[in-house]
Amino acid sequence: MDSICSALGYARLKQLLGMPDVIAARAGNTNARIDYVLARFGVEPPVFLSDVAPRVSDVMQRNAVSVRADSAVYDAIHLIEEKQLRGLPVIDEKNRCLGLLSAFKISHHLFPPREEAANARIVVASLASILEAFGGQVVTGDLPVEPTEQLLMVGAMNADSFSARLGLHRAENTVLFVGDRDDIQMRAIEANVRAIVITGGLPILKTVQRAAAAAQVTILRSPHDTATTVLLARGAVRVGRMVEPEFTTLAPEMPLDAARERVSASGSLVFPVVGEDGTLAGLLTKSDFIKPIPRQLILVDHNELSQAVAGADKVPILEIIDHHRLGGFSSDSPIHFWNNPVGSTSTIVALCYQQMAIDIPPDIAGLLMAGLVADTLNLTSPTATPLDKQVLGRLSMIARTEPTQLAEQIFSVGSPLLTLTAEEVITADCKEYVEGGERFTVSQIEELSFSQLGGKQAEIIEALDRHCRSRGLFFAALLVTDINTQNSLLLACGAPKFLQRIRFPARGPNVWELDGVVSRKKQLLPYLLQCLAGAATVHG
Repeated sequence: MDSICSALGYARLKQLLGMPDVIAARAGNTNARIDYVLARFGVEPPVFLSDVAPRVSDVMQRNAVSVRADSAVYDAIHLIEEKQLRGLPVIDEKNRCLGLLSAFKISHHLFPPREEAANARIVVASLASILEAFGGQVVTGDLPVEPTEQLLMVGAMNADSFSARLGLHRAENTVLFVGDRDDIQMRAIEANVRAIVITGGLPILKTVQRAAAAAQVTILRSPHDTATTVLLARGAVRVGRMVEPEFTTLAPEMPLDAARERVSASGSLVFPVVGEDGTLAGLLTKSDFIKPIPRQLILVDHNELSQAVAGADKVPILEIIDHHRLGGFSSDSPIHFWNNPVGSTSTIVALCYQQMAIDIPPDIAGLLMAGLVADTLNLTSPTATPLDKQVLGRLSMIARTEPTQLAEQIFSVGSPLLTLTAEEVITADCKEYVEGGERFTVSQIEELSFSQLGGKQAEIIEALDRHCRSRGLFFAALLVTDINTQNSLLLACGAPKFLQRIRFPARGPNVWELDGVVSRKKQLLPYLLQCLAGAATVHG
């Protein structure tokens, strides 16, 4: 209750101070009592975050530049140059990633090895794409848009040599590039080539045009010289012909550490980020790994990373507002750290409003009241201080709520022993600690009496034992507190040498009576640490 209410209260303060992006979050489930308080004061629960570790989606380039598989390589080249890219994801009509187009693939196509140079004359493209690539115009004939295999030939020889060379190829698949050599043009028309490209913007004889029309040979005109026109025409090949199908993909939710490990073993420089349906969600390059993570944390009601949300050690922590013991926390730079030995973190948050001269909204005052009375058992806990009493009185006036009445309503709602499973009883309010190299957890629930414990005691002890073993803990403890009698029962499982150090009256195996003990922080934890130290001494 105190954690939820203080997080909501402190987030609202930050928003009132002009920081709208600050939100309250929780790492676990709420319970019936918390839900009652939130509903009573009309406040939505904090958002649930199970892990805040940096993910690929935090640093990826969301508006990724990509190219369609049916686009011309010419367009892809200019896109790579314009955006200064090292490669492009290739997508289909449904934005699904098919592979990568790399600068290496393009350069290999444009400048093949000598032994492959002959094949460089063959392109799979439509006449329409070839025309578009060199920016020409149609003089006569049709302009198919369907890609077919085309042989690019230059007419740079006498007519007889040309006819002999043309005879070595299928004329119907040949696109001839030639200047104003009408003898070569007529020989090509007679052989019924697919198309003739007249280069240099040179004039074309009417006789040639009429012969071409009769033979259904398309004539195109290029404004460029022959060498330039052929080079540009080769850019008409479809991107899909050059796609590299073997490539490394990442998922948006992949932890950044896992992504870093995966890409470190890859020679690629560009990594498509794809969703579960295979569609392109973004792009990641190796330089993106050094981007700052757009997520920062403020810890409330705890300062030990073992108790924090998963991944808290991998993002910047800006502030800590807490009333528990210091857990060895360290930071690379100075942070705002307010640790005050009062009864609740809600008390400290109320003091933050006072310090910043900000009026506490009535709904937040009600939440902070709930956190305070729940954590101090309405000021009856030994952790309660005169400052808690003073703050509670001020909150009561703002929220127009009587503290004792609120406390009764909170504790009468949703007995944990009745509404939660044995595992949930242990994890609902569980804090993990590390002391002397040993890890352990201490949980606590509050009840109006011990009457509900009897039928569930054996099941809870079994769950405690599983919890302890599965997490490799030295011990796991649960404090069940009767808020009416101000007494508690301790249930614990773990190392026998530790359990033997507990000197409270035993009420059965793994159960002890702790009369007058209600505070985990101020009464139980110091005692358990003494037992732990004694067990370590005996072990040594």
